[in-house]
Amino acid sequence: MVMRLQASRSSGALTVSFAAVFTAFVAAATMIFSIYVPVTRGYFNIGETMVYSTALLFGPLIGATAGGIGSMIADLLLGYSFYAPGTLVIKAIEGAIVGYLGRRLYRTKTNVDWKFVSVFVAFAVAAMVIAIGSRYYSGTTEVSIGFPGATQMTLVLEVPLAFWILIAALIFVLIASIGFSRDPQFSLLVLAVLAGGSEMVLGYFLYEAAALSLGWAALAEVPFNVGQVMVGLLVSIPLVRAVRKRIPSLQG
Repeated sequence: MVMRLQASRSSGALTVSFAAVFTAFVAAATMIFSIYVPVTRGYFNIGETMVYSTALLFGPLIGATAGGIGSMIADLLLGYSFYAPGTLVIKAIEGAIVGYLGRRLYRTKTNVDWKFVSVFVAFAVAAMVIAIGSRYYSGTTEVSIGFPGATQMTLVLEVPLAFWILIAALIFVLIASIGFSRDPQFSLLVLAVLAGGSEMVLGYFLYEAAALSLGWAALAEVPFNVGQVMVGLLVSIPLVRAVRKRIPSLQG
């Protein structure tokens, strides 16, 4: 009984420690790179990369905690406090969805040909990247790099269409190759990420339309949030795959 109680306390302390560390990682990833969106007074960021990685590696509880609190802290420190309440809820649900589905789908054992699934998903995601990148992220773009304060730099960049075609090609090869690897069920983690990402995109649209009184103008940020999902997907899946190879205990 005493040993069981001690093990429970140890596990609880470890969970709190991981949640605290990855909350900081999510906040840092969100703040390090941002693109201001004037219409909605929001910003594009790469925080999803760490939200998804945390959720897929440690499950829904830590994914929700780090995703919600870490992203909210970033909003407050970057000066977007009016987004903080919505971010706390939206990103927490996103982390929970990705963490829950990631574990359930990764454990799924069926006779489905995951090679076909991975190629289909790879094509769909690559097509979305080209469509969104060419329409909303090509041309002159103002980018902020670094944390708020003296270390932050604002750059004006010219982004060509060829850049997005290259990114889309890399995404296609990455996702498709996972399906043909020794662990083809990683293709299903893509679906988990897309499910959580869809909740995030819808959640921010509703928050901006209702709580921030933007109405249909909130649609202007939808492509940027979809872009965040694509970047998060591109980084988190190979990162999680590499970590799980080296740390078998994180196999879901």
